[in-house]
Amino acid sequence: MSSNITDTYPEYSRTAKLDTLRATQYGYLDEQDHIYLDYTGAGLAARTQFQAHRSRLDGATFGNPHSENPTSRSATDLVELARRRVLTHLNASPEDYQVIFTANATGAAKLVGEAYPFTKKTKLVLTADNHNSLNGLREYARQRGTKAKYIPMRPKDLRIDTEAVVKSLTRPRTWPWRRSSKAQKGLFVYPAQSNFSGVRHPLSWIKLAQDLGYDVLLDAAAYLPTSALDLSTVNPSFVIVSWYKVFGFPTGVGCLVARRDALAKLARPYFAGGTVTAATVAVPWHMLVSGEAAFEDGTVNYLSIPDVHVGLDWVSAVGMDTIATRVRCLTGWFIDRLLELRHSDGTRMIVMYGPVDTESRGGTVAFNFLDAEGKVVDERLVAQESSQAHISLRTGCFCNPGAGETAFGIAAGTLRRLTSHKDGTFDDFLRIAHLPTGGAIRVSFGVASTCKDVDYFISFALKTYKDRITTSDGLKPRPGC
Repeated sequence: MSSNITDTYPEYSRTAKLDTLRATQYGYLDEQDHIYLDYTGAGLAARTQFQAHRSRLDGATFGNPHSENPTSRSATDLVELARRRVLTHLNASPEDYQVIFTANATGAAKLVGEAYPFTKKTKLVLTADNHNSLNGLREYARQRGTKAKYIPMRPKDLRIDTEAVVKSLTRPRTWPWRRSSKAQKGLFVYPAQSNFSGVRHPLSWIKLAQDLGYDVLLDAAAYLPTSALDLSTVNPSFVIVSWYKVFGFPTGVGCLVARRDALAKLARPYFAGGTVTAATVAVPWHMLVSGEAAFEDGTVNYLSIPDVHVGLDWVSAVGMDTIATRVRCLTGWFIDRLLELRHSDGTRMIVMYGPVDTESRGGTVAFNFLDAEGKVVDERLVAQESSQAHISLRTGCFCNPGAGETAFGIAAGTLRRLTSHKDGTFDDFLRIAHLPTGGAIRVSFGVASTCKDVDYFISFALKTYKDRITTSDGLKPRPGC
């Protein structure tokens, strides 16, 4: 294989302006001698974003938005501007969608779960490829008698067949001449992009599910950092977002972007300051305010929410198409070089989980190293040694147990034995499940990534693991997954 990325991915040359930004706006990486490969965990912020935050706080005074005084009005105006900027970024009409600010994507998912009208007659359908923030919705469903159903993945590439989606969303035949369609309603939940494997699941599933009578909750947390989501083209009922994953700063601000008609179906089991027009104590009565304010408990993060506006302006100025092209090229280049890694006897040095090409996938790559004896290198050892080499990457199961179970071939029968184990450590779980390691290695690319980052990691991999026999002796116990 050529040592020049542009020989294989010539379009990489069109992203050269990102090299300039890496040296200036993200220059702290090179100044700190650091290789950052965890963009699925968190994006990185440009220096311009930090400067805008400082300038705004130096130039004005802001107060609690729940008032009409001057400082309150200043804060309210910037929060409302940020709401509109989110809708603009998603190409969503304010007549159709509302923006609810939350602490993160998990908080956004929880808002839907606790308020969705689950009953014994509805279904909760999830893909097996879901973050635990979405898997947790099954607890709300269970409490109200709703059954949760998971759609399986293909073990080889961790993709999901559309036929399996249709089968899970439709009621099985009860009579030879009758098939239910819209009679079986409920909530369908899936990620636009897997946080484990980088697989991009079809956005066409949204209309498919809606035509069958389902509301759709789309997890866009891993998708939005490198792709545009056009809500004028696809119309999910709910979209959840964590903004620090898109542009690094601020942390602690996410969104539930909800269609107005879908939001009207939710019945909140709780009220708080800022969510009610009025509430009484002498009699148990309250009236929720209308729209997004009914779901924003207490005071929103009004000093940080305006930074969402700044961040969206920044990535828009850089160009989502440019970011997407760079990440796709680097991902393909990285996978190509990973698959070429060999020990001296010709045996592979890695095993990959998920697609081995760039078709319908994002910039997240999951794999494990294989040592000279063919056994999986303990991910704790990789975490330790990559850190010593100033590399930030992710190890473990990434809060996505379904993808991990499929990738590592864990049978349901094995997992059922775990239900009787209420105590013990995560390592006890691994022994019961007969797993050779506690997860995988995840490398992911973003706006400030360069081909030099790939070169550095591949060099590290060859230097550290080629022809080596590894052991787990002396490693700390795993805290969990």
